[in-house]
Amino acid sequence: MNGVWRSAFLALLTVGVVGTAAWLVFFSPVLGVREIQVVGNASLSAERIRQAVGVAQGMPLATVDVAEVEGRVGGIPQVESVAVSRGWPGTLRVEVVEREPVAVVPLAGKSGLMDRNGVVIEARAVAPPTLPVLRVDRPGPADAATRAALTVIGALPESLARQVAEVLAPSAETVSLRLKDGRAVVWGGGDRPADKARILVTLLKRPADTYDVSSPDVVTVK
Repeated sequence: MNGVWRSAFLALLTVGVVGTAAWLVFFSPVLGVREIQVVGNASLSAERIRQAVGVAQGMPLATVDVAEVEGRVGGIPQVESVAVSRGWPGTLRVEVVEREPVAVVPLAGKSGLMDRNGVVIEARAVAPPTLPVLRVDRPGPADAATRAALTVIGALPESLARQVAEVLAPSAETVSLRLKDGRAVVWGGGDRPADKARILVTLLKRPADTYDVSSPDVVTVK
């Protein structure tokens, strides 16, 4: 009989321990969120990101819906990607990668800053002078001409990119550049961007008005 009572007591004790542990983890503020740690942000303030996180202090860390938090933070236009993780006993870590503007698109009298994926991050009254102006009919990530033009911009070495005033793309196969000194570059389609950029750097050392690298194997200078 004593053995039966002992087994029952141990079973109850085990249930009590498990129940207490579950309460501590899932319901108690003991293991609740005490800090929201934001890393990777540069232009975005940590406070703005914390507001988007939307998790109250003391909320049990184990019950935080990480995917939901990532969705809210990822909804900020300046955020390209976000990863949220738990750091026990009470830290929610939010690591963001911000979008970086690579071009400017005209938007209703303002200048839209566009990232490498075709997403407009923000609109400004005055465009940054270091970024090329992108001329396309339907700017956006779903537009083939936009994607082709951004591929060209991404292929340019920094020294050459600083010389570009405009990137024009009536279509994905007819991309061209206008340099700040007035010279023109016929780029063509988005194929072989690294070869075209390398050849163009060499060609620009020769005085001319137009440089055609649309076919890297047969380039022309006029």
